[in-house]
Amino acid sequence: MAGMKDIRNIVILTGAGVSAESGIDTFRGGGLWEQHRVEDVATPEAFARDPDLVLRFYDMRREAIQTRVPNAAHFALAKLDREWPGELLIVTQNVDDLHERAGAKRVLHMHGEHLCAWCTACDERSPWTGPLIDRPACPECGAAALRPDIVWFGEMPYRMDEIFEALERADLFVSIGTSGAVYPAAGFVRNAREFGAETLELNLEPSQGTHWFDEAHHGLATELVTAWVDEMLGA
Repeated sequence: MAGMKDIRNIVILTGAGVSAESGIDTFRGGGLWEQHRVEDVATPEAFARDPDLVLRFYDMRREAIQTRVPNAAHFALAKLDREWPGELLIVTQNVDDLHERAGAKRVLHMHGEHLCAWCTACDERSPWTGPLIDRPACPECGAAALRPDIVWFGEMPYRMDEIFEALERADLFVSIGTSGAVYPAAGFVRNAREFGAETLELNLEPSQGTHWFDEAHHGLATELVTAWVDEMLGA
């Protein structure tokens, strides 16, 4: 990997593996998520077919996430965010708020956020911690048209232009806790390489795209990320 002096701009992609040690289940374990098929709870078609099922599912997830706490990997990335002098962007596929609760500021949620509701009537997004099953009114327009602010399968991830602009400027791209199975995020390593960045994978086990990385280390996120951040900050 390039010497530390050559690295100024960093893009970090985080996935479910970062939050797994905080007790948040990964999405794709066995094709089920808390006994629900992905197709039944995480697509626009599922919401149109059975909105009560989808809303109850996300109400349960929203409530559960608020009981979890950040782990050492979240705190290490927050420290890097706080102390890194160059550009840094944490692009997360996770819909929890553990990066922010650990103190990170430069965070982009490409798949949305559990603690946010999207009004399909006025297109506004509002912070949200309670249930949606009872069809509460939108705080902005008053319509009963709120849905989870989650990017479902078949929908376009958020803020892709910003992500690609950051990848184009990056000297280092780091993928942490991701399966390498979900696009477009799984293709970011190739985009980063094409733009000339060094690439590093930190994951529990080799991802589907491990061979695209210049360097890969496998083990617990709490251990790997803490060690890597200490190395980057010269601790």
